[in-house]
Amino acid sequence: MDFFLFLASVIFISFSGVMTPGPLFAATINKALKSRIAGVLIALGHGIIEFPLMFLICFGFAPFLASALTQKIIGFVGGLIMVYMALRMFKAEKKAVQADDFAKNSALVAGIITTMANPYFLLWWATIGTSLIIDALLFGFLGFLIFAMTHWLCDLLWDSFIGVTVFKSKRFLTKKARFIIFCFCFVVFVGFGAWFIISALI
Repeated sequence: MDFFLFLASVIFISFSGVMTPGPLFAATINKALKSRIAGVLIALGHGIIEFPLMFLICFGFAPFLASALTQKIIGFVGGLIMVYMALRMFKAEKKAVQADDFAKNSALVAGIITTMANPYFLLWWATIGTSLIIDALLFGFLGFLIFAMTHWLCDLLWDSFIGVTVFKSKRFLTKKARFIIFCFCFVVFVGFGAWFIISALI
């Protein structure tokens, strides 16, 4: 297998994952309304969880991550956290203040929380991600390191693009447009949270 062809496939697969709307995407939009560098911080928070996970898989923890019991526990707890985050957002919007815990949390913390609370993140790494890591190890440990950094840079580029785009556009957003964005973020958190909880129970 050609290493550069492998990296090209990593970039394609990584972007197909990071560009899919989900909790991390919603958190990026929510935080970008307040900070130009929100996307960068979200990606850093995501990386704080993702890099150790990649190393764990590299050293043989994939079967544990793929365990049905592990998936159900993370799905249930993660779903509860998602719904809680949505309720905190709603409370902040209703009171129209910035002092709410969720609104006050940094984008870095939001990146960590939304990554940890998303069971599909773990499922992706237990399946597609593990397969990519196995292929990367064919090129040695250095190949794995390059793979890990390449994958995370895809997250960084996409989150930064979304963050800067939303931040620069906020001056043109009407009150109604901001409310629509809030509703989108709220629905994403509640929807994914409910789905995670139901999936864990059935």
